[in-house]
Amino acid sequence: MNRDALGRAPVEHPLSYPGRPATEPTLLSGRTLTPLTPVPGKRLGDWTVATEQQPTLDAVLEEAHTPTTGQRHPVIAVGSNASPAQLHHKLAGRGLPTTTPMVPVRVRGIGVGCSGHIGRNGYVAAAPYAEPDAELTLVISWLDTGQLGAVDATESNYRRVLLPGARFPMTMPSGEALGGAYLYVSLHGVLTDTADGRPLPGGGDQRVLLTRLLTSSPALRDLLGPGPESWVERARADTAVRREGRRIFRRHGWVLTGSGFPAPEETSATPRTYDELSPPHDDTPYPPVT
Repeated sequence: MNRDALGRAPVEHPLSYPGRPATEPTLLSGRTLTPLTPVPGKRLGDWTVATEQQPTLDAVLEEAHTPTTGQRHPVIAVGSNASPAQLHHKLAGRGLPTTTPMVPVRVRGIGVGCSGHIGRNGYVAAAPYAEPDAELTLVISWLDTGQLGAVDATESNYRRVLLPGARFPMTMPSGEALGGAYLYVSLHGVLTDTADGRPLPGGGDQRVLLTRLLTSSPALRDLLGPGPESWVERARADTAVRREGRRIFRRHGWVLTGSGFPAPEETSATPRTYDELSPPHDDTPYPPVT
C-alpha cells in the first residue's frame, strides 16, 4: 500500500502536465494507491487487492459502500485523467468519494495529440484522434455515475464518446477484451506538425511542447512568451488570452478537425456500465464516425 504517493496534480502545477500516470493496476482511495493483481480469464471485480487478506476488488468496493465494478463506467484517459493526483483533485474537490480502479490497458486505434486550444489552467492538453495502426497502453478508470458526472463537468472543451471494442480493441492485463469504453474527444481538433501535417504528439513534457509552439510563432511569443512559465501565467489569468491563442492556432493552419471517432451519445442517454458493455462483436451496430 503506497500512501500519499500521488504526486502533483497538473491543475495546481500546470507545467507538470500530464502528471504522473498510473503505471500498474491500482485502486485509488483517498490519497492511497493500492495495487491490484489481475486474475487471468477473470473480470476486473474478481481481481485481488494487495492487502493482507487478498480480497477481491468487488468485495473491497462493497465494504467501502461504493458501486462494484460492474456498475461503473470505463473511461479511457489520454492526458491528465490518467494521473491519480489529477483524478483525486477533480473528485475530492466536488466532495465525492475518490475510490476508483485505474488500469493500464492495451488499446488499438487511438493516437494521442494536442488539443487545438489552451485550457483554463494554462496548459495545452492532450487530445485523441483515430489512428488505425496505433497501439498504446492507456489508463482506463472505472468511475461510478456521480464521479463520471464530475469528470464530465471538468471537460467542457471535450465531448464524451463511446468507443466499441470491436473497432478499437482494448485488452486488459488479465487478457479480457473489453466491449467498449468512453473517451473524451476535443471540440477544437488537434494540432499538427508543420513539417508533415501529421498530428503533433501529445501527452509529453509540457515545457517542451510550449517552447516548440512559441518558437514556431511570433504571434504566440508576443501573446504568451518568452517561455513556458510566462505562457502558463498569462493564460491562466485571462480568458481572452486563451481565446486569442486558439485563434492563432487556427490562423496558422495548425488545427486538424474530424476525430474519426463515433458520434457522441444523446445528452439524455444513460451512460453504459462495464456490465452492459458486452464483449466485442464485429456485427454490433454503433454510432456513425465523425
